[in-house]
Amino acid sequence: MDAESVEDYEKVGFGRSTEFGDRPVLLVVDMCKAYFQDGSPLNLDQPAVAVDVSNMVHAARLAGIPVVWTRVEYEPGGANGGVWYKKIGVLSSFDRGNPLGDWLEGLAPEPDDLVITKQHASGFNGTDLAAKLQDLNADSVIVTGVSTSGCVRATATDASAAGFMPFVVREAVGDRTEQINDANLFDLHAKYADVVSKTDVVQYLESLGTGTGTGSGA
Repeated sequence: MDAESVEDYEKVGFGRSTEFGDRPVLLVVDMCKAYFQDGSPLNLDQPAVAVDVSNMVHAARLAGIPVVWTRVEYEPGGANGGVWYKKIGVLSSFDRGNPLGDWLEGLAPEPDDLVITKQHASGFNGTDLAAKLQDLNADSVIVTGVSTSGCVRATATDASAAGFMPFVVREAVGDRTEQINDANLFDLHAKYADVVSKTDVVQYLESLGTGTGTGSGA
């Protein structure tokens, strides 16, 4: 996005940063083998994203905030897949029993974590995620995972619609090309979420244990 376009957006009020919440939840979107394994039709070839998501999970656990994971699973053949499954044939990678749907080694939920199984891009569509976040008394979600243009974007947008301010961690999301990734992060920050750095998130999470004030940075 060129500087003139950014300025045009800012002039009319897009891209305003908000403040981090008091009761965040870390949301890990679809971090499974399908997006990181050689030979997978969905492989993003973005190993650094997995490292940064793992770091965000570690920081969240140190801060004592809940970690919520989303995953995709279909009946074999897509009997419960709907339109999205028909549109994108490679979603068969998430048919029950396909190992591409398994968690990454070393990056998986712990027994007390909440896991949301979905059949659509958004973690909110057709699930009880919003109700679970309300049960946790959450006011915001820190969004990590893949892919930026798909499930991350849809989940962050629906989080905003459901009343949970989304903070998308720039380094801890990824897509197939830098251009697609950057364009979607720009649009998310302009309209639906705050796109923040991993450094800002770690500092924020560390502050939760000290009772100090917080603020976001893009």
